[in-house]
Amino acid sequence: MTNNKYIKGMLFLLMPVVMVSCYYLDKKPDNLLTEDMIWQTRANAESYLYNIYGYMHTSDGGDYASMGASDESSVCIGGVGVRQMVAGNWSAASGYFYNWGTYYVGIRQTFVFESNIDKVPAVELSDNLKAQYKAENAFLRGWFYWQLLKQYGPFVKVTGVLSQSEDYNQYARAPFDTCVAYINELMNTAAQALPVTWGSSANYGRPTKGACLAVKAQVALLAASPLWNGNARFAALKNQDGTPLAPAQYDASKWKAAADAAKATIDLNAYKLYTNLDDGGNTFDPYLSCRNVFLTNWNNEIVLSINNWLYWGWTKCSSPGPGGYNMYNATQNVVDAFSMSNGRTIDDPASGYVETGFAAANGSNSWGHKKGDWNMYANREPRFYAYIQYNGRPVLPAPTVDDKNYYSSDANKDGNGRVELYYNGKSGQKSAGTNNITGYDVLKRINPSDNIRNDVSTYRPYILIRYAEILLNYAEALNEYDPSQADIVNYLNLVRARAGLPGIETVYPSAIGNKEEMRKHILREREVELCFEGDRYYTLVRRLLLGKTENQTIYGMNVNADDAGLGFSFTGFYQRTLFQKRYWDDRMYLFPIVQSDVERDRALVQNPGW
Repeated sequence: MTNNKYIKGMLFLLMPVVMVSCYYLDKKPDNLLTEDMIWQTRANAESYLYNIYGYMHTSDGGDYASMGASDESSVCIGGVGVRQMVAGNWSAASGYFYNWGTYYVGIRQTFVFESNIDKVPAVELSDNLKAQYKAENAFLRGWFYWQLLKQYGPFVKVTGVLSQSEDYNQYARAPFDTCVAYINELMNTAAQALPVTWGSSANYGRPTKGACLAVKAQVALLAASPLWNGNARFAALKNQDGTPLAPAQYDASKWKAAADAAKATIDLNAYKLYTNLDDGGNTFDPYLSCRNVFLTNWNNEIVLSINNWLYWGWTKCSSPGPGGYNMYNATQNVVDAFSMSNGRTIDDPASGYVETGFAAANGSNSWGHKKGDWNMYANREPRFYAYIQYNGRPVLPAPTVDDKNYYSSDANKDGNGRVELYYNGKSGQKSAGTNNITGYDVLKRINPSDNIRNDVSTYRPYILIRYAEILLNYAEALNEYDPSQADIVNYLNLVRARAGLPGIETVYPSAIGNKEEMRKHILREREVELCFEGDRYYTLVRRLLLGKTENQTIYGMNVNADDAGLGFSFTGFYQRTLFQKRYWDDRMYLFPIVQSDVERDRALVQNPGW
């Protein structure tokens, strides 16, 4: 379990310290801390460490990976960086999501901390705490390098603080396998001094041994995947001295290494899939279980999380108008990925899926579809209702009847607050201040206790790694090197069961032992379970699937069709409509290193195609 209530408060204490650390060579007024003074008290040293934590997540949830860079979502504002990216309007000079420099700032601060923490007097900070903080610091450095590896590929391996007089032209990128080994080394170092779980809530939010193992599992999965496992596209990616930066040959054993790394996290027995029973529920409810894992603070599914994110901004941007901004829009592509309640995919003739017409009756659960909803949304799996806001679905962050009526046109005010995404509706193209462009909003991480009308929000952490991902990582890697392994079905089914779905062997027995067929089911499970968490983008990237035509052709509902006052009964809205044919070039599997950085370090080679 992770929590960082303590860390959140301490971040603000470091603001003057940061200013000093950046300009400590300048003459300062007497009331400012000198560099040496930082390391004389526990409070100042801890503040420095907590500032490094602030670099863990560089965007407040609305980053390119989780909102808009893959086929699961888009942002309704055309000028934002991620919309420019998918239109092909970017280059090495664009600077979109410039995390290269940001993470290296964090890395530099880890070296400063490491070289100074022992200066803190023992009466201020015990040896045990120093060892713990060094371990946290090692984790943070490894985390920053891991984020660089995901986004840019091989990084420059810096092992200490560089001076202003340093010859930066000598710093070339390290080969991919060297980068992997270094991240693993840092995680191993951190894991030796970190506990499996924290015994005090004051320490929640710090990394644990499990977080270290989980990062190693993520890194191993990337290393095993087609992007970096013998990818011919990277044959020319070499340093100026001819050193290859990408593995040239496919190595099947890397899939076993990835499975073993995920299993090591599982075998800690520190985590479990959250269900509503953990919060005192009397009867298992898959809808509440899938929804509340993001809303229940510090539950046992969380492997790593932070709380210095703008959770209110996420709610405001994801929610429909007039209270919300209608900004983060789910696509028809991800809607189609959700199974029916019987566990079958909608393209399966046995699923019972109906594309057209209105539902004649309510669903069998209070959280399911309602009479009059479009049949496309009827009898879908519980996660669909927990994660997708569709036309006619009651607005979630509207606690009272009056709040719900606020989102309804006069003719629809019945206390249900059904979201009006059709053209003339309150959240539609004509009426909303910012226009929904797909006919869907995102519900994941939205708390029903929030009230976007009155700007009331309820705290929840931002989950960076959760146990469900580790289970899916294990199943995916295991399937690639030993598709007959029973664990593939067992661990995949754990995720399906929490979502209220039958076992995969029940609905698709032909997938058992069939690597290609099972791979499709595992990747679909990832697409649904981990939607809007950044995983879809990185899964399509590491699998070399993001450039496929079906993943660049984005559909939604017909939001521009004028309903002429028909409202929810207007069938023209529910026509699948091509929203966007995105631009793709294979160079986009890696971000470019910003041109100014390449010019500052002449040993730094650019990513292919940029």
